[in-house]
Amino acid sequence: MFTPTFKPEPPFTHGQAQLTAVLLCNLGTPDEPTASAVRRYLAEFLGDHRVVEIPRLVWMAILHGIILRVRPAKSAAKYASIWTADGSPLKIWTTKQAQALQEVFNSNGEAITVRYAMRYGNPSITSQLDALKAEGFTRILILPAYPQYSGTTTASVFDAVYQWGLRSRVLPEFRFINHYHDHPAYIQALAERVRSHWAAHGQAERLVMSFHGVPERTLHLGDPYHCECYKTARLLGEALGLTKAQYMVTFQSRFGKAKWLEPYTEPTLIALAQKGVKRVDLICPGFTSDCLETLEEISDEAQEAYLHAGGEVFHYIPCLNDSPAWVTGLYELSKSHMGGWPILSSQNSTELQTSRQEALALGAKN
Repeated sequence: MFTPTFKPEPPFTHGQAQLTAVLLCNLGTPDEPTASAVRRYLAEFLGDHRVVEIPRLVWMAILHGIILRVRPAKSAAKYASIWTADGSPLKIWTTKQAQALQEVFNSNGEAITVRYAMRYGNPSITSQLDALKAEGFTRILILPAYPQYSGTTTASVFDAVYQWGLRSRVLPEFRFINHYHDHPAYIQALAERVRSHWAAHGQAERLVMSFHGVPERTLHLGDPYHCECYKTARLLGEALGLTKAQYMVTFQSRFGKAKWLEPYTEPTLIALAQKGVKRVDLICPGFTSDCLETLEEISDEAQEAYLHAGGEVFHYIPCLNDSPAWVTGLYELSKSHMGGWPILSSQNSTELQTSRQEALALGAKN
């Protein structure tokens, strides 16, 4: 039986400021594009029972005996191909999203603090929750970077928060955003992304919407991810005024030999080229930040496969990243889940934080 060991708590102060934070949680990234860094990252990522639902003893033998001996070097080369002078694209865009959302709260005079965390890698959810608690935050909104709910992603973020809570005597008040696959601001941001691309490059014969894949068995076990992907696609198609024949849904990033959600992205692109579809636009609505799966797997590998099969023009439409429409969407999404939480003005928040720091200093002396 698990017996928690509670972390030391800061001195309790009466009348403590009720401070609110938003924690934007993305999947994660290696610290650098090297085999050793990728090995650490994959060990944490693929070691999560939410990600791989094979019996643990069997899977750990496969993971550490085979996969972590072979895959890190290959994956490191792929990460190196997209790495920038500022680091991992996923971390760069997640940081910019958090900063831009903070700026919106600031400009509205709302005392909300925005931080970001990674489910795997750094900064970890645990470290960011530790920091927020130490700074006196008593209300925390958990905002996953996954628009469509899946046990493999969204639930794993929640697991990390719950596990942190097992070692905390005094817990903040948490709220969790499960999904926003059909939120109007999210759909509008996607539509603006596509329209902007069409304004600059013209409209292709077919718009392919590629979502990250998951094993097909998760659908049969009740995971709503598949259905939510299709709803996002339908709403985006309607927002763009497309007929069902003008767009299609596919799934990418298959791992292992099990059957995953179909149709698979790359084989679909090859089939389109072979059928005479000369021009394709592709967007990845399930990714809110560009990353390895969009920049290397889609923009490089999938494009090459399509062109090699006879296609003539392939355009990858970037993720939402820090586009103004998406930052507005993040703000609207956050505010809609804070109903009932009193939002302090920036001035009042500063005064309360100052009072708390003075009380803590006094308590330490006594």
